[in-house]
Amino acid sequence: MISINNLRVQRNGRDALNIDSLEIKKGETLAVVGPNGAGKSTFLLVLAHLIKPVNGGITFKGKLLRDWDDIEYRRRIAFVFQDPLLMDMSVEDNIALGLKFRGVKKEDALEQVIKWSRAMGVDSLLKRRAGQLSGGEAQRVSLARAFVLDPELLLMDEPFSAVDPQTRTQLLKDLTKVLAQDHRTTIFVTHNLKEAAQFGDRVAVIIDGKLKQVGKPKQIKEKPVDKSVRGFLKGL
Repeated sequence: MISINNLRVQRNGRDALNIDSLEIKKGETLAVVGPNGAGKSTFLLVLAHLIKPVNGGITFKGKLLRDWDDIEYRRRIAFVFQDPLLMDMSVEDNIALGLKFRGVKKEDALEQVIKWSRAMGVDSLLKRRAGQLSGGEAQRVSLARAFVLDPELLLMDEPFSAVDPQTRTQLLKDLTKVLAQDHRTTIFVTHNLKEAAQFGDRVAVIIDGKLKQVGKPKQIKEKPVDKSVRGFLKGL
């Protein structure tokens, strides 16, 4: 689905990300790990077409990203942030918001809202105001809001880091189950290698703005490609 070649991204006049080559298959979950400031979030922002590279190219479904119409492309993706960023309205209205912007009929939107609120375990909260939710509930609503748009590509930037460990474990379990059934192409940023191994089909390691290694979690753990990856793994 995604092909990246000779990608170089700058932020504030400095190189923030370099990727020589990376292929992401349709239906794959790629977990992206690395230290703070390594370039993980920049990677997601480039894929969301919110930051433009200075060199190289990204191909999405056989077409260069720069050749896509911005609106058409963004209708094919969804972004889940670390903070849920819910509007001051009911859970039902928050989940349906993107569908409303797209002009989906109210009855059709409600059908999808019920489906994905149930999948994310918030169907009993549909009439509750967003401000009355716990952190875990709010993030579940945020995930339902993303899935309801039926994105071809789901981008998630440490969506569980702001919730408590018990909630995080259950959220990860539930989301892993949904993706196993749904086969949605997903790129997931995390600091937690154990989480990455549980969630990702493959793991990509980014250090100092460079994609260092991509592979199965066990492969990366047992055979780090260089001392920077080895040092990162030891520090976890």
